[in-house]
Amino acid sequence: MFLDHPTISATNSQTEPDRIERLNRVYGYALALADQDGCAAFVDKVTQLHDHKGTLIVFWHDAPTDAEKAYWASAWASKVGDGSTSVEHEF
Repeated sequence: MFLDHPTISATNSQTEPDRIERLNRVYGYALALADQDGCAAFVDKVTQLHDHKGTLIVFWHDAPTDAEKAYWASAWASKVGDGSTSVEHEF
């Protein structure tokens, strides 16, 4: 069992708690995509997820691959995410 999940935060999360809920769904979605592709290292590389006014910011331990970035883009653009392509990566 994996227990070292990333920190999840959002701008205005106290007044808009649905932002944290959305990030949890997006996290699961991205993990499922990585798992389906056999990308086992993916789960260990992410340190934090942050929703800043509709922009997903993903913080990494190590530089992500293009495929790993694409998991987040797909998840954020989906109906469980924000429905946009506004994703940034920090490492």
